[in-house]
Order: sequence, then structure tokens, then C-alpha cells
Amino acid sequence: MHIKRFLGALLLGSGMVGCASVAVTDDAIVQRTAFALALDSKDFTVSNRVDDGTTTRYQVRTRAGRQYNCFVGGSISVLGRTVSEAICTETGRDGAARPAATPGGCNALLKAAGKC
Repeated sequence: MHIKRFLGALLLGSGMVGCASVAVTDDAIVQRTAFALALDSKDFTVSNRVDDGTTTRYQVRTRAGRQYNCFVGGSISVLGRTVSEAICTETGRDGAARPAATPGGCNALLKAAGKC
């Protein structure tokens, strides 16, 4: 009887592995994005969420008018829920994508690449 329960739990857990739509909550997106962009969660809005396998893609608009395309990875296993850190790229006014700069300016690598 214990073997059947174990196998049932294993099948259920393995069936949910890779489901970003289940693993990645709206709260997780907000927390990871706030950290990645060094903003308070009240200073931006999230829209256009798309779950694709283990990846959740979404757009962010800050109160200052900056726009970002972001993504996180997420999955659920028998060990629990896992959500990666957010990766965000700023979308420029001309439509070109730029890596998100550090708060307060650019770092040496961004300056050398002509991104700021």
C-alpha cells in the first residue's frame, strides 16, 4: 500500500514539473522583478504574462515610464516550488532593447558597450 502511495505522489509530482503557470505566482513575479530592477513593488505594473513550459514572460512599466521585457523560470517538483530570479531588458523609445542599467547610472561594462 505504501508503494502505491509513493508511486502516485511521484507521478503527480513529475506531471507538474515544468509548469510555470502553476509554479510562478503573481506575487513571485512582483518580488523577483522588484529585486531585479531595484524598485519598490508599488513603482511598477506587470502586464501581458505568457506562460510557456518552464518560462513565464511578461512586460513591466515603471511609474517613470520605463518599459521592460522580463522572464522568470519556474517549476514544481516533489521538493517544492522553484522560481528563478527575474531577467529584464529595457525596451528603448526607438524600439531597441537595452540591458537594465544599475540604479543611478551605468556600470563600466554598459559604458564600454555604448549602452548608456
